[in-house]
Amino acid sequence: MEVSFHTSGQQKLKSLILIYFFIGNIKAECPQPEAYENTIPSDQALLLNEFPEGSEITIECGNGYFKESGSDIVRCISDKWTEPELICKKKDCGPIQPQPHMHFDFSEGTLFGAKAKLSCDDGYTIRGLSFARCYNAGWRFSSGCEIVTCSRPSEVANGRNSWNSEDVPKMGEIIIYSCDKGYSINGNGQIECLNSGEYNSQPPECIGVTTEDTFTTKSITSAPASTEQAFTSAAHRVTKITASASPTTSASERGTDVHMEPFSSSLWQQNCITRMLHA
Repeated sequence: MEVSFHTSGQQKLKSLILIYFFIGNIKAECPQPEAYENTIPSDQALLLNEFPEGSEITIECGNGYFKESGSDIVRCISDKWTEPELICKKKDCGPIQPQPHMHFDFSEGTLFGAKAKLSCDDGYTIRGLSFARCYNAGWRFSSGCEIVTCSRPSEVANGRNSWNSEDVPKMGEIIIYSCDKGYSINGNGQIECLNSGEYNSQPPECIGVTTEDTFTTKSITSAPASTEQAFTSAAHRVTKITASASPTTSASERGTDVHMEPFSSSLWQQNCITRMLHA
């Protein structure tokens, strides 16, 4: 009995000793540290593989945040990491520096991750993206405002325009058209580049000029002759008529009887004068 008891006691004692040494050799250890709210483990902490009891690591603010207050050290205690004391605040990019002919809409705010809408003055257009974004290093955008341009003015047959630059016309610039000799402009003689990028009118046409032969007559008006002058002229005309009024053949030669009334020059003159006075 004694031997049996002694043997059983030794076995129990050995088991207890083994358990003691096994537990004694096991050390407390924390898990791999993870990001917490706005903090992340430092690069140095991420390179470690073991985090035994009592070990310390450094944490830092995440991208877009900066340290406002608190300690950046956390410790491994009883298989757990202590609560971070580091307080991180979101970065504020603030206003964007003024850009030529550009306007900004900060309706989303100016904190990290926000977008600002970009717009240009009337007559200007955006070159690039229409927004800027707030990053850790500040606002980032490469856009600009460029003045509106129109296409090169069209050429016209039998004419020309005043544009002689290698560049395209810009808003507000005017192109003047002219026609060759013998042609005239049909339409607007000048067109303007508008803020829409279009011209205010279509180019004109040069059409041929049609000419007609005309004759000019000169009208001369003389004062009416006096009664005596009219009478003299009439008498003169009567004298001419009387001189050439003698018949060349007799009535008997024509075979008919002709009754000739005596010619009264005074009566004829009176009739002429009366008609002239009432004319």
